[in-house]
Amino acid sequence: MTNILIIGAGRSSTSLIDYFLTNSNLYQWNVTVADMDLKLAQEKVGLNPLAKAISFNIKDDEKRRAIIKSQDFIISMLPASMHTDVARDCLEYSKHMATASYVSSEMNDLNEEAKKKNIILINECGLDPGIDHASAMKIIEKIKFQGGIITSFKSYCGGLVAPQSNDNPWGYKFSWNPRNVVLAGQGTTQYLQNGSLKFVPYNRLFSDTNIVEIEGFGKFDAYPNRDSVSYKTVYGLNDVQTMIRGTLREYGYCKAWNVFVKLGLTDDSSKIINTNKLTYSSLIQSFLPETGKKLKESLRILMKDEWDIDLEKKMDYLELFSDKKITMNEGTPAQLLQHLLEEKLKLNSGDKDMIVMQHQFEYQLPNLKQIQKLNSSLVVIGENQNHTAMALTVGLPLAITVKNFLTKRFSLNGVQIPTKKEIYEPLLKELEDYQIIFNEQLLN
Repeated sequence: MTNILIIGAGRSSTSLIDYFLTNSNLYQWNVTVADMDLKLAQEKVGLNPLAKAISFNIKDDEKRRAIIKSQDFIISMLPASMHTDVARDCLEYSKHMATASYVSSEMNDLNEEAKKKNIILINECGLDPGIDHASAMKIIEKIKFQGGIITSFKSYCGGLVAPQSNDNPWGYKFSWNPRNVVLAGQGTTQYLQNGSLKFVPYNRLFSDTNIVEIEGFGKFDAYPNRDSVSYKTVYGLNDVQTMIRGTLREYGYCKAWNVFVKLGLTDDSSKIINTNKLTYSSLIQSFLPETGKKLKESLRILMKDEWDIDLEKKMDYLELFSDKKITMNEGTPAQLLQHLLEEKLKLNSGDKDMIVMQHQFEYQLPNLKQIQKLNSSLVVIGENQNHTAMALTVGLPLAITVKNFLTKRFSLNGVQIPTKKEIYEPLLKELEDYQIIFNEQLLN
């Protein structure tokens, strides 16, 4: 029997846990689901005889190490900042590990030790990052095999609400960690554009956007992610002149989100006390310069030409101009905003979410003067508020890749992401069984 520990039973773990429970008898897996919330872990495990739920506190060093020592493979669905402690324990006790998160510098520092101990530390194996890497590399390798040179690569992904459940002016509902949404984009983003290195500071991120069109689903806002430039080497795109990885949101979302950025409501560094004595309108007023005008007019003055009727509808929907009370006693501006958005933009019973991804390639083939253009697009719609497209596309790639490693479909060690053919090829093939299929379209 192989002992598999899944740490974290939150909303993104549902499909991951289901996959291991469904296949536990076939592959002789003992599955342990660990979470701070024991009841949540128990709900995810159900009555499967080869699975159990336990209470787990990542900060309890002694208990964490004891649990990890007793397992064979550890899957961390914790927040990204917590993976490194788990990874160090895995190396100490020679256990394999996988996460869906970006490779941090601390994780990368463990690469050589992992190789020496023949331990694999799989990262970036969810949706974005994850499926984006696998699907992009499949096309990149195909173009290279034809002797082609890729000059431009753009990749965008967004977790959104399905059209049939889109009943608010934001065109958005939470299907993953709300905190990550509120804090998204902070810092300085960098990418390549026509051979030039470009930087976008946070205060311009949601105004310097592009438009991406997905056939059958319309237009979406697109803004760049983090550090796109480092993936030039990861993807082996030595000749690429344009390299952009970005996030998709409903058309018009970014313009409205920029209101929060300009106000300072996404700041998570300073705490406001006695907020239960405030309304949301008084909170907004406190962040605005004194104009002698009413709240809405003051906000219109701050936003200048960016203000329009659609933006106003989005703010009205959140009741920002009303006497709606803040129920939190204290919090950072970001926490207060998150508290409101979780109420107003939640997935309700019967709602479905949607994942949209698109890769845009431009490349030159031998003996052809014309630049070739190829779009590869993916749309996945969830079943309901629990079995979401987000949970499916984050959890399944991780589960399948761990299964493929345990069944010796590939044998690697050290820090890995799904850009190697032995990882991404069987992964993409099995994802098709779940209707996670890319539509490729030549635009020439």
